[in-house]
Amino acid sequence: MSKVKYYYDPESLSYRKIERKKRKTFAYISVFLLAAFLFSFIIFSIANLYIESPKEKALKRELQNMQLQFGLLNKKMNEAEAVLANVADRDNNIYRVYFEANPIPDEQRKAGFGGINRYKNLEGFDNSELIIETNKRLDILQKQIVVQSKSLDEITVLAEEKEKLLTAIPAIQPVKNEDLTRMASGYGMRTDPFTKVKKMHWGMDFSAQKGTPIYAPGDGIVKRADARSSGYGKHIRIDHGFGYVSLYAHLHKYNVKKNQRVKRGDVIGYVGNTGRSMGPHLHYEIFKDGKRINPINFYYGSLTAEEFSKLLEHASLENQSLD
Repeated sequence: MSKVKYYYDPESLSYRKIERKKRKTFAYISVFLLAAFLFSFIIFSIANLYIESPKEKALKRELQNMQLQFGLLNKKMNEAEAVLANVADRDNNIYRVYFEANPIPDEQRKAGFGGINRYKNLEGFDNSELIIETNKRLDILQKQIVVQSKSLDEITVLAEEKEKLLTAIPAIQPVKNEDLTRMASGYGMRTDPFTKVKKMHWGMDFSAQKGTPIYAPGDGIVKRADARSSGYGKHIRIDHGFGYVSLYAHLHKYNVKKNQRVKRGDVIGYVGNTGRSMGPHLHYEIFKDGKRINPINFYYGSLTAEEFSKLLEHASLENQSLD
């Protein structure tokens, strides 16, 4: 119990109980509450400085985990950029060179995004700069992947076309070496067997016995197999695609017909002596984009280096042609 205090009243010659005034009581209470609040605030501040709350611990763990995950993400982006750079280098310097395609410039591969600010919604945060920079790297990386993907799609198409081209280009001698009597005449200025005047000989003459097989030098479609072309007699024309056409003249007979598809190595006809010809032989021409070109450059698929050297030597002689 609280102590009760008294005072002596000289007028009544008696002791009276000391009663505290309400205002004073209120003041005491206010001072006590203020002191208690200040004490609590000090204790709370000290606790905040040195003691972590469960929520703070959870947030700290979350922050540490985010930092770890960001470090891993950054490492993965570095690895992805390195791999993509290697692929881009091979794409430009190997694949596109081989398939005769123009390389893709780095400015196009690594270009950012112009126009509006794509990252405005990421501004105003504590780590906005870091977040924006990471998003920029991811966007550029994604764009590089798209560019590379399109490039590889193009390379795939070019590879398919290249394969078709390699099978279509006339690449073997139309008459086998063992069947040849001789390589009678080459491409260039030759003496005409009828007029004895020098004029342009637009093909190569392979002298062989009548009935010797003639082989398709590349895949294609037979466009003509008739005797309606002046001087050629019975002849065949094969469209190989890609601008290449081959012609076979003075045939004895055909082994194909118009619009027939042929493969390299197929027997298309037989050596003869029809048309404007001085003896059994095959007159062979190659056209590229409508212009006659020297067939000597189209035997890499069937001749050795030594055989080709001999053929080149004979083809270079300015002798008399057979047609």
